[in-house]
Amino acid sequence: MKSSPTILLIILVVLISNGCKTDTDLGKTYESYKFFNLERAGWKSMSISQSFSNISYTATLVPIQYYMVKNEGPEDPYRIDSMYQAHKTQRVIEMEFRHESKDDLFKSQYSNLDYESAVKYMAFSIEKDFMAVTRSGDSINCSGVTFERNFKLAPFKRLLLHFGNIPENEQLQLVYQDGLFGNGIIKFKFKETPLKL
Repeated sequence: MKSSPTILLIILVVLISNGCKTDTDLGKTYESYKFFNLERAGWKSMSISQSFSNISYTATLVPIQYYMVKNEGPEDPYRIDSMYQAHKTQRVIEMEFRHESKDDLFKSQYSNLDYESAVKYMAFSIEKDFMAVTRSGDSINCSGVTFERNFKLAPFKRLLLHFGNIPENEQLQLVYQDGLFGNGIIKFKFKETPLKL
């Protein structure tokens, strides 16, 4: 009976080692920067990537001024500034999904939906899967999603997520409840806001 504590210790070690998740279960997180450049203006923004089950999820905080200058042109900076003042509490986050083998993520083996249902989910229903949390703990639901269709010409799927009523320099955490690919809750913490170059 003296060996029973040793046996219990071995069983405990085996149970603990089997219960621990590996890097592939937990995912890997990478931070980098993405540059948004136009003819006379540019911004540097944080981009966060996480990988789960061979799928890479990348979230990038997009500077709203980029879209304003892109749509209105750089000729009238006062107009761009007044537009920014009217919309400075809005945020746009680019969300990109990519399989490591560059396979089409809408195949049923990845989403457990048929191809057409997966496209409809990403185009119309995925909005409810996203939420932004501010540094002060306020949660803000996604107010709209734009699904950029690429018709299988690119090896990724891309969304533009829209959020409103967020103070101008507030740091955000994007929370994604993966209802399409079934990888659970994925969080992207932005430690800084886009920087004008």
